[in-house]
Amino acid sequence: MIDFYLYDDTEDTSTRFVSFVGEENRYDLAVMQTTRFFGKSIVMNMQNNKFGIFGTDDLDEEGFTSYALGYTEEEAAEVEVFLREVISPGMDIGDL
Repeated sequence: MIDFYLYDDTEDTSTRFVSFVGEENRYDLAVMQTTRFFGKSIVMNMQNNKFGIFGTDDLDEEGFTSYALGYTEEEAAEVEVFLREVISPGMDIGDL
């Protein structure tokens, strides 16, 4: 039995399931909005069960999408086009 939890919360989320075909591949994603992670979204690649926490700033980090979601650089570029349309920038640490 676990005696100590750092946190154990339940909250409602908004989840968008989307499938699309690009030039490189077919993509099956779940994009989850929550009040956690400073307003960023949890993005899951449902084909390989890899996920990452994304804000628009993360999309500007070279190789982040590829690494987090298990895509080639070419595939990641296609996914980033979609993600730029649907995820929020998140909060700036200075806003806290």
